[in-house]
Amino acid sequence: MAPLRIIFAGSGEFGLPTLGALLEGGHEIVQVVSQPDRPAGRGRKLTPTAIAHLAIDRGLPLIRTDDINGESLPPADVMVVIAFGQKIGERQVHHPRLGSVNLHASLLPKYRGAAPINWAIIDGERVTGNSVIRLASKMDAGAVLGQSRVEIGELETAGELHDRLAVNGAPLVLRVVEALANGTAVEMPQDDSQATLARKLSRESAAIDWTAPSVRIARRIRGLYPWPGCRVRIGDAAGAELARATLVRARAGRGEGSRWEPGEIMIDGLVAGGDGGVEIVEIQPEGKRPMPLAAYRNGHPWQPGMRLESI
Repeated sequence: MAPLRIIFAGSGEFGLPTLGALLEGGHEIVQVVSQPDRPAGRGRKLTPTAIAHLAIDRGLPLIRTDDINGESLPPADVMVVIAFGQKIGERQVHHPRLGSVNLHASLLPKYRGAAPINWAIIDGERVTGNSVIRLASKMDAGAVLGQSRVEIGELETAGELHDRLAVNGAPLVLRVVEALANGTAVEMPQDDSQATLARKLSRESAAIDWTAPSVRIARRIRGLYPWPGCRVRIGDAAGAELARATLVRARAGRGEGSRWEPGEIMIDGLVAGGDGGVEIVEIQPEGKRPMPLAAYRNGHPWQPGMRLESI
């Protein structure tokens, strides 16, 4: 088929594999639209978004704007929108000849909203996936043009699943835009009665309730890494702070009875939860890289009776 003229609107890293695949597939990226540069790093230097950085590297036409609706876009066959971060008005949605599509990291209508990957893990889903949908005025509610399914690993973190879904989404988007171009695309309306919300996360979302069931605590730790991250203060029995760390990977384990208060480290090294123990499999000391708990314990305090409290 003839190459398509594509407008790509995106900001986050989730869209990188798809933008790369569109280029490798021979399509013409007539415009990249991304968010303005933001302060980042310790020096708070203005830094392009991940998508803007790739566009600059590839010499693609780039607009960095906080309102795509005020921009003049070139003629195009289709607009692909991924992790863009702005609401796009009807005029821009229908500007391309074939309209606009969005890649969303869930099996819609489940997990509409800002954090579908995180909530799929937190809620204990075994399978998730990607959906390519028509852009619609209602958030993530457009007709589905294609879906893919991805199994969630037993100890997988949100960051790891994010990266796998990003790669998985690229060929799906290519198939959909090519189906739109040759007239074979099938649009399936979503069943709004089955919709669930993946609400936006905040640092407060990462506070751990150690009285909750252990399996739920473990899923929350994995589902919130790397951001916002379940940060904890590790203290001794008297309450004195000994260290700070972010919990990376965990699973539910057996407890040692009611002698331990929720949040206390037990004799077997697990942390007491509401109905058993939470095995911390991987931990990230403050200012350092993640490491297995066994390696952490070689140089850091982790003894029975010590306590983990959310920061």
